[in-house]
Amino acid sequence: MNYYGEMARDHWARWLPARYAQIQDPGSFFSDLGSQAETRIDALADELAGDDQPGEGYLSKAGRIGQARRQAEEIVLAEVILLEPEPEAGHDGRQHQG
Repeated sequence: MNYYGEMARDHWARWLPARYAQIQDPGSFFSDLGSQAETRIDALADELAGDDQPGEGYLSKAGRIGQARRQAEEIVLAEVILLEPEPEAGHDGRQHQG
């Protein structure tokens, strides 16, 4: 399981307990989700970075690519990894007792 899969597993277990409980095979599910997120981040980062600029130096290019990667990661994490908490999930990650 990659970094994004672990991030999703930890987030879902804490903030999406009902959804997490419904997953048949969490290891496989989050491994696949992490791989999909990484692929989407890579593709989006390439798209956001665009083509090399005329006269662009190494540091400028590295900065442009790094910024595109961070922006892509922020977008994809919000879409598929760090989903909004369930209403019953408490601020400390535990469900409220009813």
